[in-house]
Amino acid sequence: MSRKNSIVGMGNPLVDIIVRVDDDFIKKLGFKKGSMNHVDLKRRDEILEKAKKYSVEKVTGGSVANTIIGLSELGVSTSYIGKLGEDRNGEFFYNDMNDNKIKTYFKYGEAGTGTAICLITKDSERTFATYLGAAIELDAKDLVYNEFEGSENFFLEGYMVQNHKLVKHSVDLARKAGNKIIIDLASFNVVEENREFLNGIVSEYVDIIFANEEESEAFTGLSDPEEGLKKISELCDIAVVKIGSRGSLIMKNERKYSIKAELTKAVDTTGAGDLYASGFLYGIAKGLPMEKCGNIGSILAREIVETFGAKIDPDRWDSLKEKISEVESL
Repeated sequence: MSRKNSIVGMGNPLVDIIVRVDDDFIKKLGFKKGSMNHVDLKRRDEILEKAKKYSVEKVTGGSVANTIIGLSELGVSTSYIGKLGEDRNGEFFYNDMNDNKIKTYFKYGEAGTGTAICLITKDSERTFATYLGAAIELDAKDLVYNEFEGSENFFLEGYMVQNHKLVKHSVDLARKAGNKIIIDLASFNVVEENREFLNGIVSEYVDIIFANEEESEAFTGLSDPEEGLKKISELCDIAVVKIGSRGSLIMKNERKYSIKAELTKAVDTTGAGDLYASGFLYGIAKGLPMEKCGNIGSILAREIVETFGAKIDPDRWDSLKEKISEVESL
């Protein structure tokens, strides 16, 4: 697959610390299962200390970073903006992005590199305890126009919307550079806390929106995902609502597409939405119809939920590309 398009992503570069736990562990921490929770350094270290009795794995992460890596694996020209700490985790993250042939515009902050403790329960649900560290230090003044110039798309991580000034400046630069603007709503509690600001940004700037059922409800106030999809689609060109094992719903030009999920036994849902976005946006980059974009997203989502973590095994990409080529040729 040749490199067909260019997309710049901006997100919180985090090193994911994946821990397989029981429901009681999450309850004792006081977290709502399935939520994303911001913690300070002291709280993060306390959680890691309590999690020592469980199996722990470390990988690079962050929602948009996961999507960008997937796109790069599929041959799409990509770049990434974020802020790291000058530490081992930062070096680990930088090297991984470089190994994946992603052009990076890293800034370096005073705090350490951010980490996301991903607590995975037996039902494959994941709950996050996120220490943003240097990632949260990314500021509007760090952004440079030429980091957006030449890209056709700008993919914004929804977790960043709490920094209103940064988000507003980023979409202004992206629009000036002629980028289409894409956002993943990221987490229902982040959406709830920033609904008014998000609504304004989406209405004025955004072309493509990704949300899951909970995020759709938090954004629209509608519990029915089909109703939520319709309301979101009124604000953008393409709306996507992911509905878990039932697949995804897409709406463009008032036409709805229902995409079935690839059947599989979920082991860990971490990164499923991120890799779905990789497949979908690959389809967009190739100018494919909506059904094919959704089906390619489903292929990658299936692959990622069959393993732990948010990265597909390098040995699996060749067979995945073959499946994607089959979808393209239909």
